[in-house]
Amino acid sequence: MGDSRINVRRARADDTAALKEILRDTFENTWLPQITPAAAQRYVETDIGGRYVDEHGQDFAVAEIDGKLAGLVHWRDDFIEALHVSTQYQGRGVGRSLLDHAETMIRSAGFPQARLETDTFNEQAQAVYRARGYEEKGRYPDDEWDSGFTTILFVKRLV
Repeated sequence: MGDSRINVRRARADDTAALKEILRDTFENTWLPQITPAAAQRYVETDIGGRYVDEHGQDFAVAEIDGKLAGLVHWRDDFIEALHVSTQYQGRGVGRSLLDHAETMIRSAGFPQARLETDTFNEQAQAVYRARGYEEKGRYPDDEWDSGFTTILFVKRLV
């Protein structure tokens, strides 16, 4: 059941620290247990999450509950680049609210579909996307982590 206190809004400059914390949290709890030590070290040393927020944070939509950021979503054109929910807010409808928002914005921009990716190890995300009407359309090597992962492309018709 979703949390009725979820408010989805555009990210603001003063959200930067909280956005970086959400990415740190999801990195540590989702990817870190799966990636190689070398990939983890590279992620931390090059501050991939922090740089992503610095470069694109102004384009994010965020979900907040009681004034605290619970998650973020970022899309370009019809592609959802990132969807992250802080582990303390998972299971409360935050991801659903963010996904609904992104799909609405993508549809209103005239795109007939939404696309996104996840890795094969992330079975929780796969289940969420399938339950939300996304269909698997392809699998290919995930070169981002240099760890032998396979990426799954999901697509959902919006019209």
